[in-house]
Amino acid sequence: MYKLKTKETTNSVIEFIESVENLKKRENAYQLLDIFTETTGYTAKMWGPSIIGFGTYHYKYASGHEVDAPLVGFSPRKAKISLYFAAGDPKR
Repeated sequence: MYKLKTKETTNSVIEFIESVENLKKRENAYQLLDIFTETTGYTAKMWGPSIIGFGTYHYKYASGHEVDAPLVGFSPRKAKISLYFAAGDPKR
């Protein structure tokens, strides 16, 4: 059975950002944290071990599988910073 790994956690966003080894990437993460917080009006939450998400939406796949996900988010990965945006529903 499939077990969802990317779900909201109570882990600290600040502790996660502070754990980013690359100084420039850490600085960029703090800038994105400020931009996303101001733009969305949502408090940042950790989603899984490495995604910083803002807001939430519920999604149901055609197969019937249902998940909750952040509306927007980012993750300072080793190679690049990944950005995440929920698209396709004008109500979001």
